[in-house]
Amino acid sequence: MPRPNFTAVAEFTFEGFSIFGWQPRLILFVVFLVLYLLTLASNAIILTVICLNHQLHTPMYFFLSVLSISETCYTVAIIPRMLFSLLSPQHAISIPDCATQLFFYLTFGVNNCFLLTAMGYDRYVAICNPLRYSVIMGKKTCIQLAGGSWSIGLSTATIQVSSVFSLPFCDASVISHFFCDIRPLMKLACADITIKELITLLISLCVLVLPMVLIFISYVLIVCTILKMASAEGRKKAFATCASHLTVVIVHYGCTSFIYLKPKSQNSLQDRLISVTYTVITPLLNPIVYSLRNKEVKDALLRALGRKSLS
Repeated sequence: MPRPNFTAVAEFTFEGFSIFGWQPRLILFVVFLVLYLLTLASNAIILTVICLNHQLHTPMYFFLSVLSISETCYTVAIIPRMLFSLLSPQHAISIPDCATQLFFYLTFGVNNCFLLTAMGYDRYVAICNPLRYSVIMGKKTCIQLAGGSWSIGLSTATIQVSSVFSLPFCDASVISHFFCDIRPLMKLACADITIKELITLLISLCVLVLPMVLIFISYVLIVCTILKMASAEGRKKAFATCASHLTVVIVHYGCTSFIYLKPKSQNSLQDRLISVTYTVITPLLNPIVYSLRNKEVKDALLRALGRKSLS
């Protein structure tokens, strides 16, 4: 129950990086702005290359294009407000705007987790069941997997946002973060949040641990299949097709798991710096890893630029 004497909060402000002086914040602003623009540009390039090149109209690149769209929306939900807060730390955000930001952050964030799982399943089928790949990973299956990822993202966001914003907020109005996230918001509630924290933990286990377990199983089966291959060249090619996906998975799940599955932390600045990794760096890492480590994408990009392929 909320305290009997309290002042209801109508808006929040972000603590963000306000502990730093104006000059360090300006440097962070420039760095994050450059990374943000690079993320938008690189994802746009990936999407354009995949759309224009019919050789890339395969399940693997279908999921990559959907991931690029989701990552772009994910960064748009977070980074513009963060950039604005760096220049104007005292600028407030209304509760409806905060709820909207949290909703889109969770929708696209959870969607990314399950899209990476679908991509892991795609790699499993491609390597462990190559003769039936085109049958198993048909157009209908790909759409169902992508649609399922979006549905889980929307459902999770709806449950979490409803849970958090059903709490009363009073007196404290400074969010110890640079965007509206679940734990920093619940810390401001003037009511018992034990049940809400339990709900958040259970959902975190479902949307983080379950995909990680499925991806882990996929890669155990993939490695077993690769080791049985007689050709060293075949093994090398099989490992290469998984390297990009595995790199992105490790970075993505490593950072998000550290934030959402660890015990309560008193070091909110450390949490914010780690959050930068999966809100700013990882969305840029995805298109870079998939383009630099993928010969098909590089060849398609070179052809689009009117140059010879790498073959």
